[in-house]
Amino acid sequence: MNIVRRSTLLFAVLASIAAMMSAPVSLAAEKVRVGVLKYGTVSWELDTIKHHGIDAANGIDLEVSYFAGEDATNVAMLAGELDVIVSDWLWVSRQRAAGDDLTLIPYSTAVGAIMVRRDSPMRTLADLKHKKIGVAGGPLDKSWLLIQAQAERDFGFDLPNEAEIVYGAPPLLAEKAMQGELDAVLNFWHYCARLEANGFRRLTSAEVAATALGAKGKVSALGYVFHEQWAEENPAAVNGFAKASAAAKQLLATSDEEWLRLAPMTRAEGEELDALRNRFREGIPGRAIDEERADAALLYGVLAQIGGEKLVGSEPEMADGTYFSGLSE
Repeated sequence: MNIVRRSTLLFAVLASIAAMMSAPVSLAAEKVRVGVLKYGTVSWELDTIKHHGIDAANGIDLEVSYFAGEDATNVAMLAGELDVIVSDWLWVSRQRAAGDDLTLIPYSTAVGAIMVRRDSPMRTLADLKHKKIGVAGGPLDKSWLLIQAQAERDFGFDLPNEAEIVYGAPPLLAEKAMQGELDAVLNFWHYCARLEANGFRRLTSAEVAATALGAKGKVSALGYVFHEQWAEENPAAVNGFAKASAAAKQLLATSDEEWLRLAPMTRAEGEELDALRNRFREGIPGRAIDEERADAALLYGVLAQIGGEKLVGSEPEMADGTYFSGLSE
């Protein structure tokens, strides 16, 4: 995208935000308490919202709290200390099956990928037989399970048992891949983007596996999660938050300059920052929520077969209401 085009898009987005901010808003903005990982990628979107006053423009006051791990945000949500967190639809469905009223709206379709060096002779999943593969997220990671299912169906082999699997933390596995200690690595999307900027390419991804297994489009790996009761009691807050998220995504989708502002938060520059920006943009949800819900339900069935009760609990189908359908237009 040339400089003139980028500048035009940035002006249009900022003008839109300015117009929202100039419109009359309630003096008592609805507070929305959001909990996220301290160094997680969700922080980039939330910082964009706060920096440009997009929360105030949509009648809310975004209050962001940072946590050291996902379990801590989940506990805080269930204890009523937060209004919104980021998690996946498997966890939300499991909580609903247990009697809770959690629900979600899509946040990002960016998913993990299996990365190999650019000059690697490996081209398909079948080439992973007898190779040493690093896997982030553990044996029940959704991306890993989907890729296993595709390997079994399309290539007839049991990936965990016919390759050497090394589970570990995402940054450690990325480093081991860079040092040549792994033949391939399945990592979270942002680590994959950084690897792309450092001599690696995608062999396959969870998105490719999901499509092969029947999904008709991209499914959000993560969503903004909240209690239905909170949404029913605070419709202006949930709708304002959804609109603020959409406006921030629009800015991040069109402004390269905004990514330069965020560079210190991303801890990236040059080709790494470009790769993160491009993969983030690819992960912005663009489908109707009913379409996402249908594909998530289909993939839930696949994951339930492979992961069993350890992954989904006792419910063989995704719980009704996992995806929130009460947003106003």
